[in-house]
Amino acid sequence: MPTVEIPVASVLRSHLAWLDNPANGTQADLSGNTLNEATLANAKLSRAILFQSTFLDANLAQADLSGANLEEADLQRANLASADLTGAKVSQSNFSGAYLQGANLSEMSGARVTFRRARMEKVRMLDVSLQNTSFQEIAGGAICFHQARFYDVDFRGSDLTGAQFYHARLQHVRFADVRAADSTFNGSKLDHCDFSRAELNGTKFSRVESIQCNFRQARLRECDFRDARLRGGDFSGAVLTGCRFAGAQLQTVDFRGADLKGVRDLTQEQLMQSLTDTGTTLPNGARGPYMRFSGAEKPKLS
Repeated sequence: MPTVEIPVASVLRSHLAWLDNPANGTQADLSGNTLNEATLANAKLSRAILFQSTFLDANLAQADLSGANLEEADLQRANLASADLTGAKVSQSNFSGAYLQGANLSEMSGARVTFRRARMEKVRMLDVSLQNTSFQEIAGGAICFHQARFYDVDFRGSDLTGAQFYHARLQHVRFADVRAADSTFNGSKLDHCDFSRAELNGTKFSRVESIQCNFRQARLRECDFRDARLRGGDFSGAVLTGCRFAGAQLQTVDFRGADLKGVRDLTQEQLMQSLTDTGTTLPNGARGPYMRFSGAEKPKLS
């Protein structure tokens, strides 16, 4: 059966007219079509129906895909630099290896989405809602995740340096082995998240509510935990030198084997509510476990 060529230019013109006045055009519906390596830079596809479409290696740089239906679409290795996907529906879509630098993915929603090894520097993902989604091994420095809602999301092995998770709601999110120095989680709720072996030096956790999170062997030098509420949590073997804990609530937090040397603002009460052992290095440089009235909660002045 001969291949039918899609009149893309005509579809785009009719869609543009529809966006201006539905009576004068037709909404673009490219469902199930294959547009591999297509040149669609700056295309106006807002609210287009692109269900199960294939855009392998396509050029969609600066395209307007806001509100589009991209469910089950395949955009592997597509160029989406500075594209607008605000409010797009993306359940079961595949962005593996895509170039998304500077793109706007705010208010995006979906489940079982794949962004594995995508380039996502300076992407905006404000108010997104994603479940069962993979961001494994992405290059994602300085991404904005303000007020994001993630459930069962996987960031393992990714570069999230300088990422901003202000007031995010993160449940069962996996950050193991990420590089996320100088990131911000201020005001976020972290529920059973895994930060094991993560590089988080200089990260801000002020006012977070953390429930049973795993920070085993994480690098947390100079982090800010002021006014945080840590309910449980495993920091065994973690490096927390120079961190700040003023006003933090530490309920059975596990600091066994952790390095707390130079930690500031810890009180006797906070350490008595935590778990320490002979492998713990206390704020004054002494070995644990912490003993009340020992003064070991005070960092040693150099």
